Amino acid sequence: MTHDNIISLDAMGGDDAPHIVIEGASIARARLPDVRFLIYGDETRIAPLVTKFPILKENCTIHHTDKFVSADEKPGQALRRGRESSMGLAIQAVKDGKATSAVSAGNTGALMAMSKFMLRTMPGIDRPALASLLPTSCGESIMLDLGANVECSEENLVQFAIMGAAFARTVLGLSKPTVALLNVGVEELKGNEIIKNADRMLRDANLPMDYVGFTEGHGLANGEVDVVVTDGFTGNVALKTAEGTARMIAGMMRAALLDSVLSKIGYLFAKPALMGLKNHLDPNNHNGAVFMGLNGLVIKSHGSASPAGFASAIGVAADMASNDLAGKIIKDLKLFEAPAEEDLEEKVQ
Repeated sequence: MTHDNIISLDAMGGDDAPHIVIEGASIARARLPDVRFLIYGDETRIAPLVTKFPILKENCTIHHTDKFVSADEKPGQALRRGRESSMGLAIQAVKDGKATSAVSAGNTGALMAMSKFMLRTMPGIDRPALASLLPTSCGESIMLDLGANVECSEENLVQFAIMGAAFARTVLGLSKPTVALLNVGVEELKGNEIIKNADRMLRDANLPMDYVGFTEGHGLANGEVDVVVTDGFTGNVALKTAEGTARMIAGMMRAALLDSVLSKIGYLFAKPALMGLKNHLDPNNHNGAVFMGLNGLVIKSHGSASPAGFASAIGVAADMASNDLAGKIIKDLKLFEAPAEEDLEEKVQ
């Protein structure tokens, strides 16, 4: 084991695997010279691809397996038979300390189930959460949970807030990120009892974050806060709605700009600005959702990601590992638990 950032890759997960994975790894390697890869999958398909990228050839090790988790495989099936699959072996490398993190573009449900079973949740975390960067009018924000937990307690939401703030400090470089709970209104009386209880708990906590209360749906696009916390059902619906809206607007703009000769001329003048907007909204530039709260780092790439998108997911994995995300979460959990322990001591005295 070296001091390099060694990342394990599920080469067989995703819509166009292993090509996208291998090309993505070569792009990431060019950006991140200290990263090396353990690549798991069908060596007969992977090796010829690796030879096309000299920058990757000397910095990866291929581990052959002819087993992989299919896109439509149920999580229970993956748990029963997937331990020797490319996905399972990539996660196992993290558990065994051979890799600092694992990246897969494979089946989300199977990846979550296998990661949770093999790595377990860290002390103080009841459930792992899926977190990702989202583009906003102000830059980027973090949202969680994005689908790992359909129903959540107030304790779960507080834990998500702690993990999301640690994510923001690690990836966005913010010393004290702003955090809010997604709600149907910003007034303290709005929302169900779970979200109101979580709000009270976060207001009373002494944590390295600036908790600002509630935010509404329009706050996601406006970038009102750095971290948005919600349950997995709401988060997944919000994410898919935002992605669908972005695609609709892009399609409508394209059609309008190509509708006539004058609009085409106008497009030529507006093209630099429009390309900048396209790049900001492109999901590939924000790719890499993190299964947070586990005893090990696992990053989920979009199944349809481009090579550049997969490279972005690898970049998230490298940032998380080099900046000790897990250590930050554990430290913050202790800060949250400390006041309760002090209150108990006062009552005993």
